Amino acid sequence: MIKTDVVIIGAGPTGLFCAHQLGIIGLKCEIVDNLDKIGGQCIELYPDKPIYDIPAVPKCTGEELTNNLIEQIKPFNFNFHLSDRVQELKNENNKWLVKTLNGKEFETFNIVIAGGVGSFEPRKFPTKSAEKYDGKSVLYSIKDKNIFKDKSVVIFGGGDSALDWAIELSNSSKVTLVHRRDEFRGAPASVQKIKELSDNKTIDLITKYSIKDDGFW
Repeated sequence: MIKTDVVIIGAGPTGLFCAHQLGIIGLKCEIVDNLDKIGGQCIELYPDKPIYDIPAVPKCTGEELTNNLIEQIKPFNFNFHLSDRVQELKNENNKWLVKTLNGKEFETFNIVIAGGVGSFEPRKFPTKSAEKYDGKSVLYSIKDKNIFKDKSVVIFGGGDSALDWAIELSNSSKVTLVHRRDEFRGAPASVQKIKELSDNKTIDLITKYSIKDDGFW
C-alpha cells in the first residue's frame, strides 16, 4: 500500500503542472498513466508539431513542452506509474483507496483526474487489409515529421489533429486530406487555413469519402 497526499490520474501537461503546484505547497503525489511514457496525448500525438496556445510561450513542440514540465517537477521526486490504469476507486473512512490494473494500491486523501479525453487508443481503420502496414506506412501518430519530407501523404480525419498535421506537413510534403463530411470539427482558424490551402492547390481536399478495403466510398 502506497500512502500519499494526492493521486494524479494522467501524466499529460495538465497532470504534470498540477504535480508542480502540489509540490510547491509541500504535498506528495503519485502519478498514474496508461501510456508507457510521460506527456499524455501531447507527446503521443504532437511530439514534433508546433503548439501555439501555451501561455507566454509563442511556439513549442509537444516534446519540448513535456520535457520542460518534467524538468520543472524534478526537485520534488514524484513517482510515475506508467503503462498502468486506475481500475477501482473506493472511499473508506474519509480516505480514498485506489487500485490499478497492475495491482498497485494507493491510500490518499485526494484524487485529481487529469485524463483529458481518456487513455489514448487510436481509432484504427475498420479494414483488416491495413493491419499489415501498421507502424510502417499506416500511422496513427507522428513521432518525426521529417520522415514525410518530399513524400505523398494521405491524412484521414476532420478534427484538430488531422487539420493541424495537414497544415504542417503541407510545408514539405504533398498532402491529401480525406474526410467523411464537408464539415470539420477543428478550430475555425485551422478550417479556414485548410480551405485556403485547398483553393491554392497546396493540398488536395477530398470530402464525403471514407476508406474501405478496395478504395473509397
